[in-house]
Amino acid sequence: MNNKLIVALLCFSAFGYSQKKSSKKTVKIKPKAEFVSDLMGKMTIDEKIGQLNLPTSGDITTGAGSESSDVAKKIEDGKVGGLFNIKSVRKIKEVQKIAVEKSRLKIPLLFGMDVIHGYETTFPIPLGLSCTWDMPLIERTAQIAAQEASADGINWTFSPMVDISRDPRWGRVSEGSGEDAYLGSQIAKAMVNGYQQDNLSNNNSILSCVKHFALYGAPEAGRDYNTVDMSRIKMYNDYFPPYKAAIDAGAGSVMASFNEVDGIPATGNKWLMTDVLRNQWGFKGFVVTDYTGIPEMIAHGMGDLQTVSALAFNAGIEMDMVGEGFLTTLKKSLDEKKVTIEQIDNAVRLILNAKYDLGLFEDPYKYCDVSRAKNEIFTKSNRTEARNIAAQSLVLLKNENQLLPLKKTATIAVIGPLADAKENMAGTWSVATNMEKSISLLAGIKEVSKNAASILYAKGSNLDYDAAFEEKATMFGKTLHRDDRTKEELLAEALKIAEKADVIVAALGESAELSGESSSRTKLEIPQAQQDLLAALLKTGKPVVLVLFNGRPLVLNYEKENVPAILDVWFAGSEAGTSIADVLFGDVNPSGKLTTTFPRSVGQVPIYYNQKNTGRPLGNSEGKFEKFKSNYIDERNEPLFPFGFGLSYTSFEYANLKLSNTKMTANQTIKASVEVSNTGNYDGKEIVQLYIRDVVGSVTRPVKELKGFQKIFLKKGEKQTVTFEITIEDLKFYNSDLNYDAEAGQFEVFIGTNSDAANKVDFLLDK
Repeated sequence: MNNKLIVALLCFSAFGYSQKKSSKKTVKIKPKAEFVSDLMGKMTIDEKIGQLNLPTSGDITTGAGSESSDVAKKIEDGKVGGLFNIKSVRKIKEVQKIAVEKSRLKIPLLFGMDVIHGYETTFPIPLGLSCTWDMPLIERTAQIAAQEASADGINWTFSPMVDISRDPRWGRVSEGSGEDAYLGSQIAKAMVNGYQQDNLSNNNSILSCVKHFALYGAPEAGRDYNTVDMSRIKMYNDYFPPYKAAIDAGAGSVMASFNEVDGIPATGNKWLMTDVLRNQWGFKGFVVTDYTGIPEMIAHGMGDLQTVSALAFNAGIEMDMVGEGFLTTLKKSLDEKKVTIEQIDNAVRLILNAKYDLGLFEDPYKYCDVSRAKNEIFTKSNRTEARNIAAQSLVLLKNENQLLPLKKTATIAVIGPLADAKENMAGTWSVATNMEKSISLLAGIKEVSKNAASILYAKGSNLDYDAAFEEKATMFGKTLHRDDRTKEELLAEALKIAEKADVIVAALGESAELSGESSSRTKLEIPQAQQDLLAALLKTGKPVVLVLFNGRPLVLNYEKENVPAILDVWFAGSEAGTSIADVLFGDVNPSGKLTTTFPRSVGQVPIYYNQKNTGRPLGNSEGKFEKFKSNYIDERNEPLFPFGFGLSYTSFEYANLKLSNTKMTANQTIKASVEVSNTGNYDGKEIVQLYIRDVVGSVTRPVKELKGFQKIFLKKGEKQTVTFEITIEDLKFYNSDLNYDAEAGQFEVFIGTNSDAANKVDFLLDK
């Protein structure tokens, strides 16, 4: 909370204001439409515009135009509709008191926060969580996050982020669910359902905010906030579906993106906010800008503050986050007939509707129950769930000679700058996390081994040789406690303990803030200091397990070629250390599957599985250069690890792929089935994936598209027939006229363990 707001609250308290008792009883009020209309009839134009203003009261983010003075006075004057970045029931209740006991019309405030992947109980970063491919589990994480956040006074989250991204240079790939529109849509629905639970009037539900609308994950050069330019057919087929899925699931609000779309910043893009979002998709909630999104349009070259504020408002933006363009210019624009009172009334109504749906008019303090704050946040049961969920997000990329799982009786050298780094375990955008309570990998290994193993530790290296680089990568208190010893001294210590070990666990990769917002990279390798450390550890001849911390796909050519075992652990949340150790020791068999393609080189980017063929495809000559074919002179075409890839401690075999019919019509379905057998020595989970290719279309179609998946559990030796039902909806796409339909013709069906599934069967669609 900023200092001026604290001072104001102290002043209210000094005059006995805080001693007033607020009734805990709810008040019965009129039906929503009548209540809101009556309230609006009492509002002045200044109070109406005030509802459209969303300042911040925290210092978590900074940006141009972020200064917002005299917040408490503005609340009292009815010039604030909501606040964000306040944490704790006590602070939120004191601020809500100003709104409902000091302002003229006593309109309660919304309180928002970036509750992205958990509140104090933190789950894996969204990219990691998506690798579970488990929708009930993902929904549960959002439900727990809503429970904890609402217990601490929060009633609105700026989540889920559903931006499709196929460019790992972009740091916010960590905050999304990967590259695929189908999977991203399922996750978007699960997250909205988890936050809102189909009933915002419950005190443990919070309003969701789908972001960033739209196309934010496809910036040129992978640089955050940069220009986006793509065809509309690509928008509708590849990037829009998760946003629409979230809207269809009932998301209460939407956040505009920073980037431009068709040459107009999304914040001021009427086609995007009105034609698509409202007219085509039927969205009924309100739209908020991103942080200072309105004044940032000045730098885009769209005009002065009044001009860009009117542009945003006319486009369909209802709430101005931090920029205060609406607060300071909208009344003037109304007088000059650049906006209308009808537009203002409509925007105000949408925001008041949200407050009504949350039950704030019946009880402004419904989210301010101190007993809930004491009993429902960072509980033992929530942490247990977080530990179990995180273990399912880990992806086993390599396991040569079954090096994993480790024996709990071994002597284990845990080495690397991420080994004892509890501040980094929650990953990026973990605003409410208590980093001191997070569990590091070292601590988790010690706990899970129950002191049966002999655990040795050395840092081995810093994150990178460049101290300035490390400082940029460890912001917001996520320090790695940089070691001032020389690289030679650090390495010598690591090699000394490695000599005593049976196996080396190398904890390497990115720090939490090396990915995330404003963390774009041009190089995707592990930082050089850690590469040198890894090479030295491999030279010892001891078996090495690479525990890879990362918020994006990395280039791992050397690691894949030389390291016997690689476990991608992302940033697994507040219980990271124990969940990772559970997998390392085999208490949990890894089952995660990649939701982003891992490139061989940054030069392949953007890279994704559902590409289209060119007129000169390389065909079946992968790894061989062919002149006048679509390939590189200096690199293979295929990725290092494909979409959907992930190993297990056991093995699975697929057989007898078949269809129930070889023809279907629009009102029929076809069943595709395959036998999956656990042929290894462990019980395990497998994510069975269905892909379809539309062989001939009126526009070019991808080589294959994910259209279904099932997560199954098989005991060793067990076999199961997995069946998918293919409907006409699975075959539809947007054509060049942006009509959404399926076209008659041949389709190929693939079912397998990842997107490289080769076995296929065919059917014909007859319309």
